[in-house]
Amino acid sequence: MKRRLGILLAVVALLTSACGNPFEGGAEGGPTGEIIIGASDVGESLLLAQIYAGALRNAGADNVTVRPPVGSREVVVKALQDRSLSVVPDYSGNLLRYFDKNTTATTSEDVYRELEQKLPAGFEVLDQAPAEDKDLLVVRKELADSGVRTFSDLGPRCGELVFGGPGQWSDRWKDKIKALYGCEFKEIRTTDTGGPVTVAALRSGEIQVADLFSTSSTIASNGFVPLEDDKSMFPAQNIVPLVAKGTLNERETKALNDVSAVLTTEKLTRLNVEFSEEKQNPLDIAEKFLRDNGLSS
Repeated sequence: MKRRLGILLAVVALLTSACGNPFEGGAEGGPTGEIIIGASDVGESLLLAQIYAGALRNAGADNVTVRPPVGSREVVVKALQDRSLSVVPDYSGNLLRYFDKNTTATTSEDVYRELEQKLPAGFEVLDQAPAEDKDLLVVRKELADSGVRTFSDLGPRCGELVFGGPGQWSDRWKDKIKALYGCEFKEIRTTDTGGPVTVAALRSGEIQVADLFSTSSTIASNGFVPLEDDKSMFPAQNIVPLVAKGTLNERETKALNDVSAVLTTEKLTRLNVEFSEEKQNPLDIAEKFLRDNGLSS
């Protein structure tokens, strides 16, 4: 998504070397009785893993481990299958697409319902959060003020505009945006995945349309305008815990569901600001979130 892996690994190394496991709680399903929480190689995922760990500890778990970032979804899924991980934070739409590449579900409710149906044996998802971190198309204020406020407004103008986004964007969305909105960009450039290269290119005018993420603080700080996806091209991407079935007891499951119940997109955006811009310690961010939302013991 949008965090520097090097920074993350340095933070994790510092935490583990200085403090041992960053949270020490308990479970039933890990190979040594641990609840082992994984994260992908993005800062937001690591923050959520730390929040999950703190919530489990507060629920009475006495052997919780947060692993360093483990990489792609393929790696995460394999680790859950062999029980080297117990739980990971994930995104409902991308997770459904991983298990069912032909899905057409887009709304939060439809995506979650299909996800529950499509999960292979040995997996379960807990309650999804209201919080989403999903793709957005954003433009500078000048283009928005000229009448481009929705994807449908964008469609007829695409032929004069340069798009910037992640390398996989063309494979995933080029045909879809053409079919739904009649949009064929003048050029599609690979910048980065919602990060500083994309932001700089949009700010300078090198590109006119960018793919960013809904929890990115750079949208507001740069005065960019998100466009309304009025035909729901992008699926919902609610935060959801993906669990190796049987590794959490009822009390621990409730603890993570309680986290999901209070996690909004606004709060998730704030967590990202605290980590990426204010450079706060992930442990401190997690503890403050749990305390502020009445989830501390």
